[in-house]
Amino acid sequence: MADIRPLRGTRYTSKAGELAHLVAPPYDVISPAEREQLASQNPHNVVLLTLPESEDGDRSKFIKYARSSSRLENWVNEGIMSPDPQPCFYRYLQTFTMHDGARIQRQSLIALIKVEPYEKGVVLPHEQTFPKHKEDRLRILEATRSHLECIYGLHEDPEETIFKTVASATASETQRFTSDDGIEHTFEVIQDPNTLERLVQLLKDRKIWIADGHHRYETALGFREAAGTHDKLIAEDFMMMALGSMEDPGLVLLPTHRILQRDPGDLRDKLIAPYWTLEDCPNERLMATIEQIGQRGERAFGVAMPGGGGFIIKVPDLNQVVDMVTGAGSAALKSLDVTILHDVIFAHHLGLTGLDFFGYTRVEQEALDAVENGAFASFLMNPPSVHDMRIIANGGEKMPQKSTYYHPKITSGLAVWRLSDF
Repeated sequence: MADIRPLRGTRYTSKAGELAHLVAPPYDVISPAEREQLASQNPHNVVLLTLPESEDGDRSKFIKYARSSSRLENWVNEGIMSPDPQPCFYRYLQTFTMHDGARIQRQSLIALIKVEPYEKGVVLPHEQTFPKHKEDRLRILEATRSHLECIYGLHEDPEETIFKTVASATASETQRFTSDDGIEHTFEVIQDPNTLERLVQLLKDRKIWIADGHHRYETALGFREAAGTHDKLIAEDFMMMALGSMEDPGLVLLPTHRILQRDPGDLRDKLIAPYWTLEDCPNERLMATIEQIGQRGERAFGVAMPGGGGFIIKVPDLNQVVDMVTGAGSAALKSLDVTILHDVIFAHHLGLTGLDFFGYTRVEQEALDAVENGAFASFLMNPPSVHDMRIIANGGEKMPQKSTYYHPKITSGLAVWRLSDF
């Protein structure tokens, strides 16, 4: 099934400075202001590779990608970054605090994975993607011939054999730092040949579900296809991925809320229907209320309104609501909160379709603040479960974009994989 291999990662050396000032979140969650702040921390911060910017005098919009390539080459030549002398796996631990104060640790194994078309059933998607996001990543991959960031994948591990093998592996090197968001990061090098081989064998009969990074995975597929036919494996067959266990107790999914940016008219009146009930609720109590309802196995949405007085949409008859979802799809897909929100609440009741009438946020307070700063409403949701993702992916279906948000994101800059080191 999955072809998982160690890699010779190219990593920052002590010459580069403190690792905490060199790493960054993935490219797709960084705002322009955050990019500038990260770049100001250190002149070799990884955002200068992952998010190159156009400059005055550029003759083409594509020059910025060549700039990433030359920077990476220069940093290696100057000893700012250096490839590991032999293939390794990397153990990556992220320790963080939840909103209820619980302290949680998530474990990942950074490795190479052979990219496979979805129809082979080895690597499975669960979210829709859009072409415009993939073009940018393809340009930077072509220019640098390097995978600059990890995507995040999950495998089944019911006996926790893989999880325990990774956890108990002896590390030959350890780096630790705390990021500005309070997350503690531990990055360790695993070089023992017996451990490397055991992990390769344990993972080879597993399917891999893409948890985060669908656009980058599909970019890697297109990149491989462009390389043409070969009678043996080539570097383009592989990409870098952080692998986690579905049984990891530190696996956390957060919701992605929707901020309504177009006036729907009399919103509450339009939502009156026999298949759910509406109950008044202060904005600041919305999230806690729908979480409690979700814990009982029921469905509910929170609607934050200007002035602080929101309401709850409760779903007493899920089957009746699912019947309102149009188009093809399994019952599992149609009963997702995000499907009900988009197909029934937005499209059927409010007459809003497409992707240009709302924004996204994963932060409850940002959703609440938005309605006091011009937004017409914010819709708060509970997240789907890992089980939901598994069922949808196994059925060959895809959730709407931004249905899942695995927290925390995999940090970029811990290791880069250059195809020349295959």
